[in-house]
Amino acid sequence: MKTVLMGLTADWPAVFGQGDDNIAVISDAFGVGISLNADGEVQLSCDGFDRDAEDNLKNAEAVLRRIAALAGENEIISKRLTAYLCDMVTENGTQSVNQYTTDGICVTAKGRPIKAKTLGQSSYIESIRKNSVTFGIGPAGTGKTYLAVAMAVAAFRKNEVSRIILTRPAVEAGEKLGFLPGDLQSKVDPYLRPLYDALYDIMGIDAYQKNVERGAIEIAPLAYMRGRTLDNSFIILDEAQNTTPEQLKMFLTRIGQYSKAVVTGDVTQIDLPRDKTSGLTGIQKILGDVDEIGFINLTGKDVVRCQLVQKIIKAYEKHEKRS
Repeated sequence: MKTVLMGLTADWPAVFGQGDDNIAVISDAFGVGISLNADGEVQLSCDGFDRDAEDNLKNAEAVLRRIAALAGENEIISKRLTAYLCDMVTENGTQSVNQYTTDGICVTAKGRPIKAKTLGQSSYIESIRKNSVTFGIGPAGTGKTYLAVAMAVAAFRKNEVSRIILTRPAVEAGEKLGFLPGDLQSKVDPYLRPLYDALYDIMGIDAYQKNVERGAIEIAPLAYMRGRTLDNSFIILDEAQNTTPEQLKMFLTRIGQYSKAVVTGDVTQIDLPRDKTSGLTGIQKILGDVDEIGFINLTGKDVVRCQLVQKIIKAYEKHEKRS
């Protein structure tokens, strides 16, 4: 059985990838052969004439058409993206790949665009835009913190908010704060480092430092939020799985007029003492019906940090199910 993609023009070197890596991903996923003929048309072939062979050809064609369209939008077509789209088609049908869009947020200090890379990330970004408070819950590597910081910077650049406030609970994870050198600020800075890194990357160090000096950006431990009212601000609470219910309530009641808040966390990585309950674990039951509050649950499929991280998360999930 053979099919030809008629009328489809694209930057085929970008679509096929270095050493035809992207095409190899599609071929392996659906068991089809993919080649370019002398007229520059893509040919798909598959052994057999049964329904499965027909479905495999349709699935491969759907992925090829989508990555060709994305290449036309100057999106970099990687093996990871190609594999992600193949999984989408396998699980949800050929129409599902059309839901994948390159949702731009802003550009970094070096001019690199920041975009959603999975459907889960797109939903996360949309929830932040639509709601006053968004909970982004999911495993490491899904971009929860980085995308929240990018949305904060985008809102700040558009003058939608007058300041950015980022906070984290300074919870010890195997190393006592008292044994770290320096004053209190020096002791808690390592806990806030991921927030610094994200802001440096997106804003640039010079712009970050200028805004810190004039009070437009603040990064502080969660304990510093008590008693405050945060108006006209974009507020991010990171690592919220390490807050108690009382601490999370305290944070949420700091939100003032014209502010937006994002709460991120991973309920599988709680570092609280065993006699303490995480405020994040039951929060959806409490606030799930409240208007202007959104909950987005990211999964291992949304991991963009590294394919190895994705495999590690899947291995842990399997182990937990067996246990």
